[in-house]
Amino acid sequence: MVNTSQAKVIIHLCSYLIVLYGLTLAIPLMFALYFRERAEIFAFLYTLIICLGTGLIGSFITRKSPRHNLDRKNGFLLILLLWVIFSLISGLPLLLNEDMHIRLVDAVFEGVSGITTTGGSVLSNIDALPRSIHYFRAQLNFVGGLGVIILAIAILPLLGVGGLKMYQSEMPGPMKEERVTPRLADGAKNLWFVYLMLGVLCTVAYRAAGLTWFDALCHGIATVSLGGYSTRGDSLGYYNNDAVEVVAGVFSLLSAVSFTLYFFALKKRSVLVILRNPEFRFFIGLAAVVIGITCFELYRVNHFTLRESLVHGFFMASSVMTDNGLAPSDYGSWPQHVIMLLMLSSFFGGCIGSTCGGIKIFRIYVLYQQCKGEIHQILRPNQIKTIKMGTSPIDDRIVKSIWGFFILYIFFTVVLTWILNSMGYDMLTAFATVAACINNMGLGYGATATGFGTLTDGAKWLMCLAMLLGRLEIFPVIVLFSRNFWRY
Repeated sequence: MVNTSQAKVIIHLCSYLIVLYGLTLAIPLMFALYFRERAEIFAFLYTLIICLGTGLIGSFITRKSPRHNLDRKNGFLLILLLWVIFSLISGLPLLLNEDMHIRLVDAVFEGVSGITTTGGSVLSNIDALPRSIHYFRAQLNFVGGLGVIILAIAILPLLGVGGLKMYQSEMPGPMKEERVTPRLADGAKNLWFVYLMLGVLCTVAYRAAGLTWFDALCHGIATVSLGGYSTRGDSLGYYNNDAVEVVAGVFSLLSAVSFTLYFFALKKRSVLVILRNPEFRFFIGLAAVVIGITCFELYRVNHFTLRESLVHGFFMASSVMTDNGLAPSDYGSWPQHVIMLLMLSSFFGGCIGSTCGGIKIFRIYVLYQQCKGEIHQILRPNQIKTIKMGTSPIDDRIVKSIWGFFILYIFFTVVLTWILNSMGYDMLTAFATVAACINNMGLGYGATATGFGTLTDGAKWLMCLAMLLGRLEIFPVIVLFSRNFWRY
């Protein structure tokens, strides 16, 4: 159980971060004011007031709470609470918008999808949405991309409460034990600097490719977060512009690289830091295989010309594998075996420490190395082959953890697919929808190829759970339901 002092710390931190997250709504509010969108002005203003009021009241009530670090279990609890709270807040501007007439389940789904960088939408006629809503959806992707928690821990020392437990709960895999700089707050700020610079570069590239500054901004910050929200119902296919698709594909791959690698490359002023990284090289190799097969198959079955196959294939494969979710407008008509390849590749994701979803390349690399090791052991039983990342051996504890995560990930994918199938959806639709949500990729297929608005309310709530499971990488969620976890 959570003791009183720890509960007060949790409430105090939640309150502070609600205020911080609420302040981000000032930006879409300014867009609404600039574009004179009355309903949106009040929707953002009311949400901002609710966040500030709730947060300030909670902070005041717990102002005398003890200033000490959370223990590990309560760090996990705080992370889960924050993602649920932020998801609900993210849906409030839509729910409170008197012109949109959106239901609670749809507002929550859109909020969860945005902040988890899934990018799947239940909204219809996206092209007609107010521009402030377009920006707000892109901002949800951007803020959720690197994690609102990583932003927050740069400021948490001001409260007198360390952020290490939150950092370790938020970051995946071996990154839990690493820091970009000796001081955690400085590390978070450096990651955000790299993230912002990549967002600026992507926005400028989109503008150079032919988009307006507004569309370039919205797509730029949605792309680097690998979120996939677009200002168009047909996504980037609306523009029918090869240069735009190439930009999207390139920055999808760039955004799937660990931001810590970018930081060290800038620090040492050498791109070799990235090129020599084993995880990066494995990622690029896998991406090249998926992109190559996709382009070849699109051309082989005469679905596109050679040029179209290369452009659309590169863009779609890069976007889906990295769990970005931007797409050509007609991808639902692509050959089924190509779509299935891409859906399966979405489980790969990108590098640890990037904004992608999925299982992550580091884990895939370790599993691949262990499979090679088992084959080697069969052929040469007297030799012991150590699993390594480059020249560094990987601890057996990490290998066991990866196998446990992989099994749980596949287990939840199968169970969620079965539940959707039992609700009446065909198996292809069920699998593609679950893959889109648990991998935070956002592109469905079959009945959900044109959007997730076709799902029943029960299916939407289920997919909200899938998106949170994927974003939090399962363990922080299920560990809270373990009796052993709360016993110690």
